[in-house]
Amino acid sequence: MADYFSPTVIPEIIPDADMTKLELLLLSHMFEAEPDGGGTYFHSWQGPSDLIWMDRAELNAALEEVRGSDSQVRDYVEDKLKSTAADDASVYLDMSGVSWEMILQDIVRRSAKLRYITVTTAFTCSKMRADGFGGMALFITADAIKGCSTTEFLSDCLADIAGQESG
Repeated sequence: MADYFSPTVIPEIIPDADMTKLELLLLSHMFEAEPDGGGTYFHSWQGPSDLIWMDRAELNAALEEVRGSDSQVRDYVEDKLKSTAADDASVYLDMSGVSWEMILQDIVRRSAKLRYITVTTAFTCSKMRADGFGGMALFITADAIKGCSTTEFLSDCLADIAGQESG
């Protein structure tokens, strides 16, 4: 059996002041998070996690802080909490319906310092399989999330060669 991994880094240190408590809490469970000065460095050796366990009291406190603000992630989390028992001390959240990319874009939208956030991901595999290697890069601004995989890059190169041969 082959194991697939997606080591991911966000090279920019995200200022803690630019994140809501909810965003910081969620991203810290989706990624590994390291404090760095007045910000946080996010990365994951295996790939960001969509399925996260959280302390309900900590999550409720973070939700309360963003109540009344325009937050897509808040609405999503509140909706997910409706299907959990109110007395559970921990909650299991499936975050696959809202992307961490969207959370990062919301941070850029509000930030006075960040004009963009970049994300680099490598695709690796425990066996030498043709579909197990590659990567991608994302460029996240307030207005767009742009990405390119190594497969797309190579396809563009092949299209360029095909165009030169037919021309």
